[in-house]
Amino acid sequence: MKECMSAALQIQCYQCEDVRQDDCTSPEFIVNCTVNVQDMCQKEELVMEDGIHYRKSCASSGACLIASSGYQQFCTGKLNSVCITCCNTALCNGPRHKRRAASHACAAPSISHYITSLLGLMLLYLCLH
Repeated sequence: MKECMSAALQIQCYQCEDVRQDDCTSPEFIVNCTVNVQDMCQKEELVMEDGIHYRKSCASSGACLIASSGYQQFCTGKLNSVCITCCNTALCNGPRHKRRAASHACAAPSISHYITSLLGLMLLYLCLH
């Protein structure tokens, strides 16, 4: 039963602390986030004199939203810039994608996130009964 529950609402993210230049997206940086607690991936990019430093981790949506909105004014892309982004799909804090309209604030959970959550709850219910 425990195996069935752990598959319910778990996301995988890249996790690293203060990695310079390399954006830590190789397989050894992949972690399983805490089930039903850490539902987002977080990425911090700090522009320093010696290059861009990355921090990536699992996060709860509440903590990630607060952090990203709190640092939004410091996300300039210039020296000492700090950008924090949040996302809610597997390994979404990985490599940069081609820029569309860049938004550094955390996006609200998408409808697919709610559907995935609902399916996870349904799976959990079926596992328990």
